[in-house]
Amino acid sequence: MDTLFFEVDDAEKQILLDLYGDIDYDTTADALTVANASKYADARIISCFVYSDLGDKVLAQLPRLKFIATRSRTFDHIDLDYCDEHDIAVANVPVYGCDTVAEHVFSLLLSLSRHIPQAAQKAREGNFSSFGLQGFDLHGKTIGIIGTGAIGMRTARIARAFGMEVLGCDIRPDHSVAAEHGFIYTDFEDLLRQSDVISLHVTAVAHPLLSDREFSLMKDGVTIINTASGTAIDVKALLWALSSGKVGAAGLDVLPDETAIHEEAEFLRVSFSEKHNTETLLASHALLRHKNVIVTPHIAFCTRETVESILHTTGDNIMSFRNGYYLNVINKPSASTTGAIPRLKNAGGGAPSGQRTNA
Repeated sequence: MDTLFFEVDDAEKQILLDLYGDIDYDTTADALTVANASKYADARIISCFVYSDLGDKVLAQLPRLKFIATRSRTFDHIDLDYCDEHDIAVANVPVYGCDTVAEHVFSLLLSLSRHIPQAAQKAREGNFSSFGLQGFDLHGKTIGIIGTGAIGMRTARIARAFGMEVLGCDIRPDHSVAAEHGFIYTDFEDLLRQSDVISLHVTAVAHPLLSDREFSLMKDGVTIINTASGTAIDVKALLWALSSGKVGAAGLDVLPDETAIHEEAEFLRVSFSEKHNTETLLASHALLRHKNVIVTPHIAFCTRETVESILHTTGDNIMSFRNGYYLNVINKPSASTTGAIPRLKNAGGGAPSGQRTNA
């Protein structure tokens, strides 16, 4: 099969049918792994989400592969060095779900501020006492937004509608847009000191933005929201900050090494400990069970509208490759190996022929 889509559910299949009705492709609900990669050795184009393993051991089993279209903004699951060396182009979806993710920030924040999960459980049990469920108002609180790109800006706009004061921090501040949205920029440490709520919107992080030192600067009882990147927070430091009361609550849609968290039985294997940081995974497990933490399984983007948008952009990326140019490519393969393959249906919006756009 020339083109394969991994991690596809039934709803996504219908959207793909509209896009690919006259193209030779196949779908599977499975993620791509070392164990199953050899089944797909004929694939020239693959599309996946973040739970597929596209490390060198998997890619080496796909000798015909020339294009990867990840249906995500992030690409930590892909060995870009291997792709560069083997002329495999990698494209991502650089922008999607800005309103969707910002809305999820407040889904988490409101659930924490009003103890919604605990309240719902008490009601199911027939207990309608408000004891232990006293929350806090968002109105009048200060939210610090770290990273004021499209999602951060939308988060600021929603926060202002709740009557919150908003502080922003970004390496490229846009003061005119900040004035339009009613917030001000400040430096990183000042934001940590002043904020009652801190929301992370930075994805390209080499080291955790929030660790022991950063938590020590924050207000006692601060609420942390992370819908950006699991590696943006040192989860061991967060666990300690929760136990000390420095952090009052946390809403996390992302955790480091998410794909390995469920593999508890593998923890003691040498091969597992070589690949994963066991202490970090144990801390993540503790956060999953902490009474003041809500963890959602990387669903901040996951609405019908956003999933459809992601699949359309993915279709544009694949269409571009099939027609001889690159769109949203994030690596630098040494040569284009595209061929004359039929265009996708209903997939407009590509770059002009010959243009290469790097996200």
